[in-house]
Amino acid sequence: MSRFAYVNGRYRPFAEASVHIEDRGYQFADAVYEVVYVRGGRPVDADLHLDRLERSLAALAIRPPMGRAALGAVLAEMVRRNRITDGLLYLQVSRGVARREHAFPAPAPAPALVVTLRRLPPYPTDPARWAGRAVTRPDERWARCDIKTTNLLPNVLAKQEAREAGAMEAILVDADGMVTEGASTTVWIVDPAGRLCTRPLDHAVLPGCTRAALVALLAEQGIGWDERRFSLAELRAAREIFVTSASGFVRPIVALDGEPVGNGAPGSVTGRLFDLFARHVQGGAHNRVP
Repeated sequence: MSRFAYVNGRYRPFAEASVHIEDRGYQFADAVYEVVYVRGGRPVDADLHLDRLERSLAALAIRPPMGRAALGAVLAEMVRRNRITDGLLYLQVSRGVARREHAFPAPAPAPALVVTLRRLPPYPTDPARWAGRAVTRPDERWARCDIKTTNLLPNVLAKQEAREAGAMEAILVDADGMVTEGASTTVWIVDPAGRLCTRPLDHAVLPGCTRAALVALLAEQGIGWDERRFSLAELRAAREIFVTSASGFVRPIVALDGEPVGNGAPGSVTGRLFDLFARHVQGGAHNRVP
């Protein structure tokens, strides 16, 4: 089956899709992106992702490449053309093509939009089989991690170190010994008192869309949780750890730096939230292209 990509107004066979060598996303990481999970042919939490895309574009003074309704139509058409039921949509918007100079080009070029879609295995059904290991690493990223830019080299290096250690995620720790987030995830713990906790949103962490969706589900279900900073020592003492992301959903962490988390199996809180989020992605008014 042919795969299609969307590049600056055209749907192209994937093997033929390309961008200009002076695209500022390529030369400066002067670009933002989103990753949207597709379940049953429907983008999940697309409204949250498009809200965050608009926020990231505004933070970098990149104008939107098209209106929100038009972008929603592009996403829907990508799903239709690629005939994918479960997969990941990747959207990237750069400042555009211009002569290589550090300052913003004037006049501003047309922003460049690329959308790709790839197939994923079926949605996980067993939290124990979906569980993974994590390692901790120093957080060496820039000071505006709340903007979802393509400037991801520190994340890439941390993720590679995790892979070399036999883990699926690197949990980042700042210079004060406080946990920020995973290399590509939001980090949650259940503390020794049984309280669910994740870090508040600030410039040090990305406002995760899966995090936001899960927070809304917690409110609907009347499940209490704390939004507070926590230390590496608290992470290591946690009864349960799990991470959330658009491609990882709710994923238990059963070992940290080679030591078991809790009893080394997904905990009851994580299991409940795994099931709750699985029901969420099955669909509803909140899971359609705007």
